[in-house]
Amino acid sequence: MKQYSILCGLFLALMATGCAAALIGAGATGGYKVATDERNADGMWDDSAITTKVKNKLLKDHTTTAMQIDVDTLEGNVFLTGVVETEQESKRAVEIAKNVPGVKKVTNNLQIGERTFGQSVDDTVTGSRIKAQLVVEPGIRSLNIDVDVHNGVVTLTGIVDSSEQRKRAIEIAQSTIGAVRIVDNIKVINH
Repeated sequence: MKQYSILCGLFLALMATGCAAALIGAGATGGYKVATDERNADGMWDDSAITTKVKNKLLKDHTTTAMQIDVDTLEGNVFLTGVVETEQESKRAVEIAKNVPGVKKVTNNLQIGERTFGQSVDDTVTGSRIKAQLVVEPGIRSLNIDVDVHNGVVTLTGIVDSSEQRKRAIEIAQSTIGAVRIVDNIKVINH
């Protein structure tokens, strides 16, 4: 119930600031993302299916707060980020992810502790700032980099063409107000 209240409050805040259109328009970016992603269509499909299966299993498991766990998959490698209450919950989330068919490796970036509503808002602002900077950065396909922020810890996950792009994305995140630490899950694919 608490999570629902937080989500409703966040949505109302976005509507009040005129950002609700960004939520609605976000679906339109899907087609562009597919066209610019470095992975082939089969790889993207497989990763999407793995992410969905992991998230569904987390939701069905009553020992994890699945709504606090972000799941990203890149070439069969699953990355878990977010904030959970206990070490046992973190271990359980990793165990669940490892048991999903197609998962090659699980990287646990989960933090143990609490996340206040204020911190959640701060994290949203920090993530938005980083994404905005990535969008205007020449040579970086911003939709190929997922940005997650939890308690000021920024996790960058995705695929880029060069080590220079990877380095620049990390620099952007590091220089953003609100970023406490950067976790680099960016893979460089040379063509």
